[in-house]
Amino acid sequence: MPKYIPPEQPKVMQVIDIAFIVVAIFVALWLPLKLGLAGVSKAIDKIENPTWESLGQNPTMVGFWEKLGYDPTTAHDIIQNKFHYTWDITTLLVMVVVVVGYFIFLFRASDKEYREVIDEKFGDKK
Repeated sequence: MPKYIPPEQPKVMQVIDIAFIVVAIFVALWLPLKLGLAGVSKAIDKIENPTWESLGQNPTMVGFWEKLGYDPTTAHDIIQNKFHYTWDITTLLVMVVVVVGYFIFLFRASDKEYREVIDEKFGDKK
């Protein structure tokens, strides 16, 4: 039985593959930030005349804030900048359909390619 020799990819196509992957990773990380889907929350829970107690800080935390040079007023925006997680059933269902659809596609494509490699290596024995 002859040893399987996979097809070789030209160097130019390897460079194009690498460039495509780098761009895809950059866009996948940058686009959610640009669209406002990730990153810092847009609303700060305001507290008038903040104190360490109203900000929910214990004495240990207060000590660290003061070592960093913050007082309740300057630390207010940092402490109150909280993520407000919201979701709805439609978004959840769309995500589930996309993920399940991707895995169905992945398994079918992998099965097809697996069968092609087996047929190439061992011949069609159906």
